[in-house]
Amino acid sequence: MTTSTSDGRPATGWMKCQWFDEPLLEFANGGKHVSPRSGIARYGPGSYQTSRHPEVVRLALIGPGENIERAEKWLTGIADGVRGTDKTPEFPGWHPDRGFFSRLEFASGWNEVLAQGELRLALGHERKRAKFDAVRDLLDDKLRLIAQRDRRPDVVVIALPEDLIRQVGTWVSPSKGTDSFRDLRRAIKGAAMRWGLPTQFLRDATIEGRDTTPLSRIAWNVCTGLYTKAGGYPWSPVGLTDNTCYIGVGFFRPLDAGARMQTSLAQAFDDRGEGLVLRGPDFEWDEVKMGTKSPHLSGEQAELLMTTALARYQQVMKRTPARVVVHKTSRYWPEEREGFRAGADGVTHRLDMLALGRQSRVRLLPLSKYPPLRGTRFTIGNLDFLYTTGFVPALNEFHGMHVPAPIEVADHVGQDSGREHLLREVLALTKLNWNSSQLGGALPITIRFSQLVGQILRETPEDVDPLPQFKYYM
Repeated sequence: MTTSTSDGRPATGWMKCQWFDEPLLEFANGGKHVSPRSGIARYGPGSYQTSRHPEVVRLALIGPGENIERAEKWLTGIADGVRGTDKTPEFPGWHPDRGFFSRLEFASGWNEVLAQGELRLALGHERKRAKFDAVRDLLDDKLRLIAQRDRRPDVVVIALPEDLIRQVGTWVSPSKGTDSFRDLRRAIKGAAMRWGLPTQFLRDATIEGRDTTPLSRIAWNVCTGLYTKAGGYPWSPVGLTDNTCYIGVGFFRPLDAGARMQTSLAQAFDDRGEGLVLRGPDFEWDEVKMGTKSPHLSGEQAELLMTTALARYQQVMKRTPARVVVHKTSRYWPEEREGFRAGADGVTHRLDMLALGRQSRVRLLPLSKYPPLRGTRFTIGNLDFLYTTGFVPALNEFHGMHVPAPIEVADHVGQDSGREHLLREVLALTKLNWNSSQLGGALPITIRFSQLVGQILRETPEDVDPLPQFKYYM
């Protein structure tokens, strides 16, 4: 993408570049670092020595007897610490005097064994969908029994045998309809909300050491997720605007609802990283008639979603935001803009709306051997591009899995905040995935979790009221 003058020389001023420092994170006792792993190892998790810190994390296990024993042994082993590699720092462990400054507690009375007879009965159906439904119902019943214990565990670890996962881990219908793909993990997380139990899945390959991912990295990720699901928060962002509500808008297609039905969802985060999920209303979307596969809300639907999201935010967070920022992956249609504005007017007049998402058409080609720096922003016309993956000078390492491509910010409605300020916030929001210990994601948490939450809400039974806390979707 280039522009030039009439004599062939490149035009000046057609592209502007700048670089944002890596956002800091805050850990225990106000300690700050750019890296989640280094910060926890040096200072402890963010909620340590607060009322949110779980001093004991009670774990129940579901699986065949052999899997339960091996899963408990594996978790106990990593709790003692894991040596690092040249790319992943050592995991300090999970003990009262280091790491997460807490301890894991197991008790056979919390566990639920999947008996061989129960598994044979569930897998004895001829049709794969019947097998899928039978295993899901069996696990749902085990969760019910755990939820009825006098002392409930904090998290349920589900350790299923590899053979069962091969048979019913996913189900694909030959009809290729709207309900052609099902996922057991998502279905169980949806069902577990009925019982108010966060879940953590452990694979055979992980427990047996066959996973090629370094064990220290696995330990960091699993334990960060467990700590969050038990009610703690591992870190909080630095640099987000005080008293701001960040809302991500997404869509998913509910099961058995027809090809044209969609459901809206909103995810709201505050400036401390706390978030909630809200399922919006169903609506019909005809891709052919509307000319695009990307769903859009009518003005009335946008106003209702915003009003409901902000009301739930105030109810759960116990405060009213002074500023609202909305993220969406598609551009805002005029009626959507007006609807979101109308929905926010009763709470605040400070509203910004951004459309942002992945793209691979535009990249910077550095002259050095290093990839572009994470935090590089460049502007072409009215479009902004931001590298959320790339080389991280603060850690002297590359962050990403592939050749980095910047995300695109194609729409900014509202103008109540400067574009640079909004992009710095986007970069900070890439570091709020509390289900992983990696430096940050390619997308801000407002957008990243839209797809993941939608997949689980899609599998949530109609008679189950989706819970707002993110720990049930991780």
